[in-house]
Amino acid sequence: MEEAQSEMNILSNGKSHNLGDDVDVPMKTSLEEDQNGTQTVRFDDPDGGMENEEFLPSADGKKPVRFKDFEGKTSFGMSVFNLGNAIMGSGILGLAYAMANTGILLFLFLLTAVAALSSYSIHLLLKSSGIVGIRAYEQLGFRAFGTPGKMAAGIAITLQNIGAMSSYLYIVKSELPLVIQAFLKADPNADFWYLNGNYLVIMVSASVILPLALMKQLGYLGYTSGFSLSCMVFFLSAVIYKKFQIPCPFVEFNSLNSTAAHHILNASDHTDDHLVPHEEDDTLCTARMFTINSQTAYTIPILAFAFVCHPEVLPIYTELRNPTKKKMQKVSNISIFVMYTMYFLAALFGYLTFYGNVEPELLHTYSRIDPYDTMILCVRLAVLTAVTLTVPIVLFPVRRAIQHMLFPTKAFSWLRHIAIALVLLTFINMLVIFAPNILGIFGIIGATSAPCLIFIFPAVFYIRIVPKESEPMKSLPKILAACFAALGVSFMIMSLSFIIIDWTSGSSHSGGGH
Repeated sequence: MEEAQSEMNILSNGKSHNLGDDVDVPMKTSLEEDQNGTQTVRFDDPDGGMENEEFLPSADGKKPVRFKDFEGKTSFGMSVFNLGNAIMGSGILGLAYAMANTGILLFLFLLTAVAALSSYSIHLLLKSSGIVGIRAYEQLGFRAFGTPGKMAAGIAITLQNIGAMSSYLYIVKSELPLVIQAFLKADPNADFWYLNGNYLVIMVSASVILPLALMKQLGYLGYTSGFSLSCMVFFLSAVIYKKFQIPCPFVEFNSLNSTAAHHILNASDHTDDHLVPHEEDDTLCTARMFTINSQTAYTIPILAFAFVCHPEVLPIYTELRNPTKKKMQKVSNISIFVMYTMYFLAALFGYLTFYGNVEPELLHTYSRIDPYDTMILCVRLAVLTAVTLTVPIVLFPVRRAIQHMLFPTKAFSWLRHIAIALVLLTFINMLVIFAPNILGIFGIIGATSAPCLIFIFPAVFYIRIVPKESEPMKSLPKILAACFAALGVSFMIMSLSFIIIDWTSGSSHSGGGH
């Protein structure tokens, strides 16, 4: 290869850009200085020629097309939608319960800290990516630790996202029949096909998720991601509205027989005497700034993994139009800030509605008041829609990881692209339908893979990839990265400990349910 070609900075989407936007692509093991005096690290990869070749032009000056080579066409706004949708999951439904067990100020502190740590983690990924010119999590692992690093990253992404998709589809299976039954006021014991969760999850997977998962590029899902986020905005608006409509303490629908319930509800138009809190109820309707109880520790993993989006960051970066590290960091920061705001408002108003009576799943608490409330039913349907539209976003990094591990040198193939999506969705549907109890195992997998993807891998990849000549191990950035990795190990041990305690005690805690 000619020296002139080796000095080019070729990106994974086939575009070149000026030196200085990011650090040069590695070619040989030396530390050189360009004409501006900027140091550029070069790596030698004799055993990974095919890994290296995908980022370099061939002898005729043209770069071979591979499955991950796309020209960046996704706009800034669509990238924000996609990353925001990747962050936003069903975990938002449990944040009010987390606030009830931490207090408002402690919850705000923890949520702020986790958001800042997530932004820092993405910064480490993007900086490592810029140094070696790679925008694939698995390839960063390869650069840092060779094939074991690539396989570790690929397996962690696959397990983490399969677990997430399984939990999303399990929510569809369990919740959609209840929503349809409530809308139709059907007999709970009726044996209608449209009340069978197994049939419904298959229909949703085949008619909604599969077509979206077959898109060639992640950027095309920006519109559905925007709609998904609008559904969660509707959920947030309903939570805020209900705060001013539901008295405290509230009367449970199921605690009364149907005749008495109608009598009380009708009487409430004339008097609210039955809703006047007794003296002993005052503590139940008082907001707490700080709370420490037996459940407080279980809320930490919920918050720690509230901003999991790291498997999607580099694929979105690859497809970003006119991509630079600074631009992608801005996409990440905006997405995290928007989700941070929605998380806090949903937790705050959900908590201020039910205080100590809030359940681990917020919408179930509303159903205790009136299971046929039209607005809450619409909200539940909106949340199900948002969860469903998140599945294709989460599936893309899994397919990408599988191709990196099994077909790293193959050109893009529609047959392979479709086949992997079909196999993944079929496998996940079979898990949800025939082995729902196995989803508990994904709690352990999530407690292991999530800290790796969020904390440990970005930090250790950064430490290994950034050359010691430019940043010695005693430099502040690498010390911070090492502390960040240690924090990830602590979160992993803590999460696994809580799950083991749940299993051995036989009690049901929120930490195991999320």
